Amino acid sequence: MGVRNQQRRAAKKKAKEQRQRLRAESTGTTYPGSGGFGAPTEADRVEAVLRLAAHAASRDLPDELDDRVAELVTADGRVVDLVLGSAFQQCVTALWQHGWMPADLLRVVRREYGKRAVTLIAGQAETQLRGYAAATVSDRWHSQLREHDIEPWSTDRPDQRLTSWAERSKLDRFSALILAVRVLTLMVELPRLELVAPLPGSVRPGAAAPDRHRPPAGSDADERQLGRIRALLAKAESTEFPEEAEALSAKAQELMTRYSIDHALLAAADTAGDTAPRPIAVRVGLDAPYEQAKALLLQQVAEANRCRSVWSAKLGFATVVGFAGDCESVELLHTSLLVQATTALVRNGPQRGRGGQSTTRSFRQSFLEAYAVRIGQRLQSVADDAGREAAERTGAALVPVLAARDEQVRQATERLFPELGGRTISGNNRDGWIAGTAAADQASLGARQPIAN
Repeated sequence: MGVRNQQRRAAKKKAKEQRQRLRAESTGTTYPGSGGFGAPTEADRVEAVLRLAAHAASRDLPDELDDRVAELVTADGRVVDLVLGSAFQQCVTALWQHGWMPADLLRVVRREYGKRAVTLIAGQAETQLRGYAAATVSDRWHSQLREHDIEPWSTDRPDQRLTSWAERSKLDRFSALILAVRVLTLMVELPRLELVAPLPGSVRPGAAAPDRHRPPAGSDADERQLGRIRALLAKAESTEFPEEAEALSAKAQELMTRYSIDHALLAAADTAGDTAPRPIAVRVGLDAPYEQAKALLLQQVAEANRCRSVWSAKLGFATVVGFAGDCESVELLHTSLLVQATTALVRNGPQRGRGGQSTTRSFRQSFLEAYAVRIGQRLQSVADDAGREAAERTGAALVPVLAARDEQVRQATERLFPELGGRTISGNNRDGWIAGTAAADQASLGARQPIAN
C-alpha cells in the first residue's frame, strides 16, 4: 500500500473517531474508539433526549420541543424522573454556588413560568438543602426558606419526583414535562450573581453569623423596637386620615433614627476585627409593572438611610448594600411607601388623553417616578436634620463614625459591582408627574426624624 493511501486511511479513521467522540459527548453514550464499548442504557437515551429538548427550549423551537418531550412521555417514567431529578439537583447546587438564594430563584421562575413552576423548584430546593445540617445554614437562608414554606428538615416531606409533583399540580405527563424542561433550561442560562450570604453547609454551628439581618448587638429590646416600627408603619398605611398617618409615621421615624444611630455608636466602640459589624447586601424583589420607578424609589430610600441600591432589571430585584439595621429600615420604609403610592395611584383611577385614548400607563409611570424623586428629597432633608441634632446630642464623635460607615458601604458596593451603569428617568406625562409629586408631599415617611431631647 502506498504512503499516500495509508495517510488517507489514517485521516479517515481519525475523522471517524472524532465524530464518534463528539456524538458520545452529546448523548452520554460510549462508542468504540472513544475509550469503551457498550450499548447506551435507557438512562443514557433519556439524558440525550432531555438535552435535545433543552436545546429546543433554549432556541425557542416549539415543534422540536414537543417532539422531544413526546419521546420522554413514552420512555420509562421512573428513569425519566430519576434523570430529571438529577439534572435539577445539579442546577440548584450550581446556582447556590453562583450567588443565587432561594428567594431570588423562585422570583425569577415565577416571573417566567408562574406559580406551578415555583412549586416545582421549591421542592427541588428542599431536596437539595436536605443534604446539609440545619445548623450549618445561615440565618438569612432560614428566613427565606420560612417565607416560601420550604421545609428541608421536616419529617413530613412530600415526594418531589416529577410524577408525584405533576399529580399534585393536576398536570398531565406531557404538560408537566414541557414545564420542567423549560424551567430547567431557564436555570441553566441564569447568570452568576454576587455572593451575598454564606453558602449552605459553610456556617459553623454556634459561631456568630456574619450575615445576620440585624446587628450582632441585637437583643430583645431590638426586637421590641423593630416590632413597634413595623406596627406604626402598618397603621400609617391603613388609616384613611392623613393627620393620623402623619403622627404614626413621625413616631416611626423617631424610633428608626434612634435605632440606626445607637447601633452606629455601639459598633464604633466594638473595633475587634472579626466582631466589628460590616456592610451586608440584601436583595429586594421589584415586581411588574413599573419596575424602574419602584427601583428609583428604593434607591432614594436607600441613600437617605446610608445604603446603596443597585437594580438588576432583567432579574427583577435590586441589591441594597449597607449595615444590617439600615438595610432592614430600607426594606420596611420602601414597602410602606410603595403601599401608599399604590393607594394614591388607584385613587387617581384610569386616565384618558384629549383624544380619548388611554394614557393610564404613562400617567402611572410618571406618577411613580415623580413620587420617588420627591420622596428622596424629603427623606434627605429629614436625614440631614436628624444627623445635625444627633451630633449635638452625642458630641462631635458621631460625624467621623457616620463618615467611616459611609466609606465602608461605598467600598463594599464597589467590590460587589465593579462596573455600574446609570439610568435616566423616562416619565413624560405631565399630569402624572404633578400628581406623583403631590402624593409624595402627602406621604408618611418612616425614615429619620429629628430626635426629641
